[in-house]
Amino acid sequence: MPKIIIEKSDSEFYTAYSGLQLVGILLNGHSGLCRRVNLLPGNPSASHSDVLKSYLGLLCIGKGDFEAVAGVRQDDWFKAALSIRRVPSKETMRQRFDGLAQAFDKAAQDASIEMLKSVRAFVTALSTGHVPLDIDVFTMDNSNTKKEGVSRTYNGKDGYAPIAAYLGEEGWCVGLDLREGSQHSQKEFLPFLGKVVRRSRRLTKKQLLVRLDSAHCAIINLVALREYKKLSYIVKWNPRKADPGFWRQKVFGEGRVSEPRPGKKVAVMTVHEMHEVEGKKYRFMRVVRVTERTIDKTGQMLVVPDIELEGWWTSLLLPEEKVIALYEGHATSEQFHSEIKTDLDMERLPSGKFATNALVLTCAGMAYNILRLIGQKGLLGKNSPVRHKAKRRRIRTVIEELMIMAGRLVKSARQLRLRFGRHCPAYEAFLEVHTALSPG
Repeated sequence: MPKIIIEKSDSEFYTAYSGLQLVGILLNGHSGLCRRVNLLPGNPSASHSDVLKSYLGLLCIGKGDFEAVAGVRQDDWFKAALSIRRVPSKETMRQRFDGLAQAFDKAAQDASIEMLKSVRAFVTALSTGHVPLDIDVFTMDNSNTKKEGVSRTYNGKDGYAPIAAYLGEEGWCVGLDLREGSQHSQKEFLPFLGKVVRRSRRLTKKQLLVRLDSAHCAIINLVALREYKKLSYIVKWNPRKADPGFWRQKVFGEGRVSEPRPGKKVAVMTVHEMHEVEGKKYRFMRVVRVTERTIDKTGQMLVVPDIELEGWWTSLLLPEEKVIALYEGHATSEQFHSEIKTDLDMERLPSGKFATNALVLTCAGMAYNILRLIGQKGLLGKNSPVRHKAKRRRIRTVIEELMIMAGRLVKSARQLRLRFGRHCPAYEAFLEVHTALSPG
């Protein structure tokens, strides 16, 4: 093996995070974030926008803790790419987040939606023409800590239970609110629903399809969903008080029965029910599926038949199988949760204060949208360094392919040039995104 000399240059200027240039264009040219936060009181040496952009820049390269800012304070490229005058210290960043948590939170939420609208983020509909709006609660394990709001979650661990909303097949994050771990899914759900529906209307005029799991199976939710125009819904039924024997007899007697394999029968039907809420009667529709197994999938005969009861409240006038298939797409939201928790390093939040952690999670939602935008524009076309077809790329893939790119900064004629190697596999994709996002 030839001997390689390792040395450090005093004159040449390199960066491992060329993709921050794309992040800077979105933050400064499309989000209105600086305009919002710099109107807040105070005239610190590190401006409010510098603090927020510094943290968002860190998130976009997969670093979610405040301490990571120490590694970029002397990085001229980090400042140039994000148009930051002064990168704050970790102490300043933490203090600013603590002191202006709620104001920063609102500014970041509004800026994230403005950014998606400004770049005309494409929102893909389902085969029925509906745009899915998936709302779900997930857990974040923060056990063995004394952080404010950490309590027992529904999966038996101590942590938080935030609620998130994702729009379209791309999964644009239109809502991500931190909640205490023990908070019931239904608590404060209706205000959140109203907020994310309004945001979704800013991004698409198509009919929405709200999909909710059984944690939100409440008649009051169904009534609220009916009040929105151009909105349909599928809500998983929670049959905790239902009699499987009664439903087995009813659905097998009145519904359509099929036998996918020996020892397994499936029956489906649509039922209509009247419910009274605050003195007013409403008529609702529910798809019910009963599965009876006398032989399990391994061929073992069962002494007592296994009966599985499922149901979905819906406003869609579609065949039962189609309604069920549409709801199955709701499971994709689990992947979006995973990308926020793992790809953006958000599983264990960095502060002991609830409001600060809520702001951190809001920033994670905005960083998620930034990276999703870059991935959709740069990693799906013919110039993508990732060759297999997909509807979207994971956030981790975007970070690896378009954020962490080695480049050389060259200053000449009062201009700053970002130069890539001749064999850089993502150069064409990077250039395509840069051209698409840059102001005309």
